[in-house]
Amino acid sequence: MEQLLGTCPAHTAMELAGAFSEPWREIPWRDKDRELQYVKNYKPYRDDIQHLRVLLYGPVGAGKSSFISSVDSVLQGRITTRALVEANSGPCPSRTYKTYKIQKGQPGDFYPFVFNDTLGLQMGEDSGVHPEDIKLAMKGHMRDGYRFNPGSKLSSNDSQYYNAEPTVNDKVQVLVYVVPADTAAQQEEDHVKKIKDIRRTACDLGIPQLAVITNIDSACTEIHKDLKNVYKSKYLKKTMEEFSDSVGIPMNCIFPVKNYQEKNVVNDDADSLILSVLRRIIDFGEEFINDMET
Repeated sequence: MEQLLGTCPAHTAMELAGAFSEPWREIPWRDKDRELQYVKNYKPYRDDIQHLRVLLYGPVGAGKSSFISSVDSVLQGRITTRALVEANSGPCPSRTYKTYKIQKGQPGDFYPFVFNDTLGLQMGEDSGVHPEDIKLAMKGHMRDGYRFNPGSKLSSNDSQYYNAEPTVNDKVQVLVYVVPADTAAQQEEDHVKKIKDIRRTACDLGIPQLAVITNIDSACTEIHKDLKNVYKSKYLKKTMEEFSDSVGIPMNCIFPVKNYQEKNVVNDDADSLILSVLRRIIDFGEEFINDMET
């Protein structure tokens, strides 16, 4: 507990101590198979939509690539690390824009949703991903292979990586901010400014947004003892509330998860948390594409 107090000065000892007697949010722990089947059965209602495109952004080390690999692990029923390996194989993690597909059955058969990772959103004007690049990606102007440059955005003159005429399948349908639990409630002013700037563009485009809180078991002793304490944790509830107030993402659009970073086998409880946010991503994306003009 002393370690938690040291890393989270914004919270009082009373707020950090213990757990609520009843969960403040319900999750279908026993319905993992039903949630998994929902994802496996999903197909975009519109015939012209090949897949939902989900764009992840957030600070360096937040767990964006880990989240992609964790979703892959849940759906494959075994630990996979493809996104993690590819993200960390170059001189800078996740510096190159890439679309990640998740295999569903035989080779060439994929789930109808894809993920795009981005360079970390760091503080300062000339560090981390350029906010304009995230906006361009949301609009479908960014092609795979583009190398992020913190000092400048993708230029419309770049014929190799600038997509001048994006199709509906190039555009983003869901925007996800990923942040670790131990820093979620302590967003610096410059960082919040970047987030709100990106969120305004997403709002203008009508793109639904949510947030994923990672490393929850490392940040809270109650969750570390039992992952099912996630929605009983006073610490996590306070963290999510402060994060929501700071960046403007509603509480019901913020989801805590435990990524598969150290485990070598899947776990039903971790799977349930990941599936809960994946289902919301699918539902949000489906609502968005159904509201789009044909």
